[in-house]
Amino acid sequence: MSDIVARNRALQAEWYGEPLGDRFRRLLDRLGLSQSGLAGVLGLSPPMLSQLMSGQRAKISNPAVLNRLAAAEELAAEPGFGDLPAGEVAARLDRIRAETAATTPGLRATAERVPAGSPARALQALLRAVASAQEIEGAAALIDTAYPELAQVLRVYGNGRTAEAEEHLARTLGA
Repeated sequence: MSDIVARNRALQAEWYGEPLGDRFRRLLDRLGLSQSGLAGVLGLSPPMLSQLMSGQRAKISNPAVLNRLAAAEELAAEPGFGDLPAGEVAARLDRIRAETAATTPGLRATAERVPAGSPARALQALLRAVASAQEIEGAAALIDTAYPELAQVLRVYGNGRTAEAEEHLARTLGA
């Protein structure tokens, strides 16, 4: 593995909780999509998805892509996902694909899609609608020394997986 790929995978693990190739491969398997199909759902070009998976590129700079990635991961992780009819899965993927960039209307559309009772997901949607993963990590790095708990909140809710955010919320609030 080249030094650049190793560095990029390490950055992905820091920014997104794990290398993007691992996250994308789980989605490909669970959703039964090709790389081109997953790229279409996320709003990436197939070459960009391939470069992110292989570690040739490190970051996803579009917050809408990160939001769609989180939404696709949530769909794939739903209890009973395997029992959903193919048409329902396709319709849900189409709705995810249609989510827009980080604009006020896009934020409203995202907020409307946030499941009831999921404050962690709502926080993730909010952070991802206003800043890219790199911007969130940059903000966390700036405050990490003086305010490490706040930096962790930015990282967990801004760039982490939904399950990690929900676990953090439960630990923090004692829920």
